[in-house]
Amino acid sequence: MASESDLYIFTTDSLPTDPRFLPPLANGLLGWRVYNTIMHMGGVYNGQGGHCHRADIPCPLSVTIEIEDPAQHTYSLDTHTGIFSHTLNTARVTATQSFYAHRFYPNLMVMELLLVRQGALEEPITVKLVSSFTPESKDIDFRSAPDYKNGRHIQGQTTTAEVPGGSRSSVHLIWSIIPPSVTLLPEQSESRWGFILVLGDSARSVEANFDEGLSLMADGNLRPSHRDAWTELWLESKVEPTGSEKLSKALIGCMFYLLSAFPSLHDVSNSFGGVSPGGLSNGGNGQDYWGHVFWDQDIWMYPAIALFYPKLARSVLNYRVRTIDGAKDNAQKQGYKGLKFPWESAVSGREVCPEDIYGQQEIHINGDVTLAFQHYLYLTQDLSMFTEGHGSEVIWGVADYWVSRVTWNPNEQSYHILGVMPPDEYYYNVNNSVYTNTVAKFSLQFAVELAELLQYPAPEEWHEVAERIKIPFDQESKYHPEYDGYIKGHPVKQADTVMLGYPLGLPMSPEVRRNDLEAYEPVTDPHGPAMTWGMFAVGWLELGEAKKAQQLLQKCFNNIQGPFQVWSESSDGSGAVNFLTGMGGFLQAVIFGYTGFRVQKECLAFSPLLPDDISELCIRGVSYLGNKMDWLLRSNEVCIILRKQASNTEDAKVCALQVVLKTSGAKIPLIPGQPITFPRGAGYICQLNSTFSCWPF
Repeated sequence: MASESDLYIFTTDSLPTDPRFLPPLANGLLGWRVYNTIMHMGGVYNGQGGHCHRADIPCPLSVTIEIEDPAQHTYSLDTHTGIFSHTLNTARVTATQSFYAHRFYPNLMVMELLLVRQGALEEPITVKLVSSFTPESKDIDFRSAPDYKNGRHIQGQTTTAEVPGGSRSSVHLIWSIIPPSVTLLPEQSESRWGFILVLGDSARSVEANFDEGLSLMADGNLRPSHRDAWTELWLESKVEPTGSEKLSKALIGCMFYLLSAFPSLHDVSNSFGGVSPGGLSNGGNGQDYWGHVFWDQDIWMYPAIALFYPKLARSVLNYRVRTIDGAKDNAQKQGYKGLKFPWESAVSGREVCPEDIYGQQEIHINGDVTLAFQHYLYLTQDLSMFTEGHGSEVIWGVADYWVSRVTWNPNEQSYHILGVMPPDEYYYNVNNSVYTNTVAKFSLQFAVELAELLQYPAPEEWHEVAERIKIPFDQESKYHPEYDGYIKGHPVKQADTVMLGYPLGLPMSPEVRRNDLEAYEPVTDPHGPAMTWGMFAVGWLELGEAKKAQQLLQKCFNNIQGPFQVWSESSDGSGAVNFLTGMGGFLQAVIFGYTGFRVQKECLAFSPLLPDDISELCIRGVSYLGNKMDWLLRSNEVCIILRKQASNTEDAKVCALQVVLKTSGAKIPLIPGQPITFPRGAGYICQLNSTFSCWPF
């Protein structure tokens, strides 16, 4: 059963029968599925090449509570605070066990116990703490280290490096000793206990973090500092529809789990290990894609984060920058120039996909990565990411790869990309995947654009290939075939060609957009991955068909499993769990679909359309050019409030903004704290002193 008073609290009186759908708790560094015996740490992998996977780390907090009295059980995940609780209610006592991955101090995980006496009978009450923890791992050679301040300490290294001759990860774990039971004494009306674990890569770091945890507990600031960090995150973003509780809970769950996969807003370590399809709580050997990072991060999860959190967006880009050396090695091994980002990435950036064909042929990953960089620049105008942040090396390295990868076809007088696997993985070794060629074209164009901004001498080949690369199009049927030789009506695994309109933004007429949607929707695998139907929904919303979009978006709810809003990759519950890719696609369908938001070079365009069952949609915290905006969309009007800048705002570039309405041409300055309201329709946000036009979009 759900909490009737607060949609952000997911509550039930029984746990899922499939433990895979227990809620994961994570903070961008540590990840753990509650009650599981193992956990993971970002960037800690074991195994070489295709055998590389997240290293299993034993979790000392794998503890359940029991009491002899008859009890009523309540399990809840409070997404306001990222705290999972199990409460036992008996006639004598209420016992609450709480877990959280600390949101501000990422090396910390916490278990707390609270016993509250019920009634006036003064007697000792004992609650058992049943542990399934053993300090062993098949991936790490742990050995005991000296206890530290009454905490146990083990240390070790992963058994196998990711690349031959590479370094193996060091792991240190210190945890509070958890007794087999706790007792509420006769004279006590209530009592509390706190237990922490700390993970790090050295004895010095874990000891310092354990000290910090003990100090926070002593001062009573352990939970408040965690709660405050979550409060800060939620102040930066809210997506709240009115009219559908089911949709509201789904959006809350998606945003919560996605945010849990990212580091703190205050993280300065620059060591973020990327986001894998199943998040940090999953990804062990043979599980949930081994915890590798795919295009899922850059195309499916990133857009919703980037629209609200520029700092978190930059952490994704920094991850890709740190893998440049590996990407260069991948390209050289394929016989090409520049950078070839791996289809599956861990730490080094070298290909770690267990099956060679994906790494060799699913090369659209390069364009997916550069699109994330491009959107970041358009949303922030932060050129430092591309200069001292080395983002330009990514963009120009990818451009060099495309130039060396294409083949000139004299008969068609165009450049071809041969022998690829498109996003639709039912097909391989095909020529001119329309998605692959389009992202190649756009990444080359962005390389030229960035070179002009940074006064870098761009090779003429970048422009030449971008202008003359083949984009397959069937003139007779007025649609985009998925690749050369694709037979219309053949089955398709997932969203592929329909992504040309969004997120790629390939210009096309409404007729062609409709034809693409109608060609691929009936032949797309109904049991394919969860993110697919959101892309079809966005397409129909572009065409003004909200009812059709809503029917497709409804299919996504089949992937939400159990009371804690945990997604599965497939609608039957199979595949990866805590499937952040599907959540990201669903969020985009609402955030970019209902609003019509499109990130463009000189503006943030919008064209809102709500389905009949949603009376209004509130989107808080949209970040654009250093500003924060709150949007309220209704069936007939739009209201925007530009937030007042906090006095402690960091040195981000803040641009004065205006709204430009398409129908009337009206230009309305956005003044901090002053709402503006106008009839629902298309328009765009741009700099106040801008003289360009964003049409068409």
